[in-house]
Amino acid sequence: MVQGLKGALTLTGPEACLAYYRDWAASYDAGFAADMQYLLPAHVAAAFAGTAAGRPVLDVGAGTGLLAERLREMGFTGEIDAVDFSAEMLARAAEKRLYSSLFRADITRPLTLPRRYGGIVSSGTFTAGHVGPEAFPNLLDVALPAAQFALSINRRVWEAAGFDRALDGLAREGRIAGLQLIEVEIYGAAAAALDAEHAGDRALIALFRSV
Repeated sequence: MVQGLKGALTLTGPEACLAYYRDWAASYDAGFAADMQYLLPAHVAAAFAGTAAGRPVLDVGAGTGLLAERLREMGFTGEIDAVDFSAEMLARAAEKRLYSSLFRADITRPLTLPRRYGGIVSSGTFTAGHVGPEAFPNLLDVALPAAQFALSINRRVWEAAGFDRALDGLAREGRIAGLQLIEVEIYGAAAAALDAEHAGDRALIALFRSV
């Protein structure tokens, strides 16, 4: 499990990501998420639920559906769609019957999804070895005006990958408004015994609205 996380954070390129998550999908929930006490999906769900959240919602980098599970547990009854690059992770999510539709897509490229989403959420996608801020314009293209975003961004890559500059730029361009940042822990106490290097990792949840 620990090797799973370490390997995931050093991925380079889309083909490496596809191969890695193809092999990780079967053990992701019961291994990584449970053993590391993965708190981030719940933090993102709570941050989104605390807004005047729009709907329908697009869960970006949905994986096995952990964020949607937390939203449902918090009482969110609106329609949720999933998009992820990994067919195997989406297959696991489909088994949970959380989503209205599931889409396999690379969010670093223009999306063919309809522009209909009043809420866009993401947990764990914007991190080392995964997706950078180049995906933001593609997500804005499928968001309705005033759509509520709640996106987690790993603190390790916040400045290094240019997330801070990208969001500032989108605000200056008038594409987003009301940016707020909430810093949260990614893992619970159990993670320290399993992966001391990453147990203390933190993320920023970027809350903003499309314009």
